[in-house]
Amino acid sequence: MNYHDIIIRPVLTEKSYDMIGGKTYTFIVDKRANKTEVKQAVEAVFDGVEVERVNIVNHLGKVKRQGRFEGRRASTKKAYVTLKESSKGIEFFDSMQ
Repeated sequence: MNYHDIIIRPVLTEKSYDMIGGKTYTFIVDKRANKTEVKQAVEAVFDGVEVERVNIVNHLGKVKRQGRFEGRRASTKKAYVTLKESSKGIEFFDSMQ
């Protein structure tokens, strides 16, 4: 799997903005990716970044109804990536702060 296929998109919410000060960044990642693959992908995609730890949360899709039919939104996997103190920040997020 390509590193750019593992990291789908960043999460841009109030909670994720508050966590940037502690060098914790949030991404939506591929559902099949594990912590090691996410760590390798972040270090490969963003130059000069050293990952300390990765926490992963599986989010089950919300049940939605349309008339008498019931379906479910897509499930997602979210990764909280914490960088080492000696590491530089991710430029994409730092420009938004």
